[in-house]
Amino acid sequence: MTKQLQTLALVFAFALAATAIVSTQEKDQEKTPAAAPARVAPPIVPVKVQIVIARYQGEKKISSMPYNLSVLTGNPPATLRMGTKIPVTMLMMSNVPKDAPAGGPVQYQDVGTNIDCAVTALDDGRFALRLTIDDSSVYPDDQSTSRGNPSFRSFRTSNGMVLKNGETGQFTTAADKVTGETVRVDVTLTVVK
Repeated sequence: MTKQLQTLALVFAFALAATAIVSTQEKDQEKTPAAAPARVAPPIVPVKVQIVIARYQGEKKISSMPYNLSVLTGNPPATLRMGTKIPVTMLMMSNVPKDAPAGGPVQYQDVGTNIDCAVTALDDGRFALRLTIDDSSVYPDDQSTSRGNPSFRSFRTSNGMVLKNGETGQFTTAADKVTGETVRVDVTLTVVK
């Protein structure tokens, strides 16, 4: 009978030990934070962004330059670089005949338009745009402030805006101090299907 009691005591001890181990494992699992659900990347949406840089003299439109960019949301910015280099003579000689070649070193000035545009899709069907626009041009001869060399004007803006599909918004407006012209930048976003 003692052998049976010893066997029963041993079985009972194993049962208690197994219960204690399971209880400890359950407590450890409760202390361990649940794994965060896998973050789902937002879908990539192709959009077309139209940027119109217009110049006005009062209410009269003088020029309008449209630029279209195809952008994928959540990707690096789309970029546009369009321009030319204008030669500028650095030194003017006096008493030189008109048909003589220009003297002095020549430096080249960049003139044109640079646009960087990034778009992020928001949860509510709207889109956050981040734009940088750098536009430079040569003043017409009748508006030039220097004699002999061209005068250059420049316009640079960087900002963000939120638009819905098909919506147009005014990005910025600025006035040229020399000519009094107003520069207006309008932006339209369209989802490409």
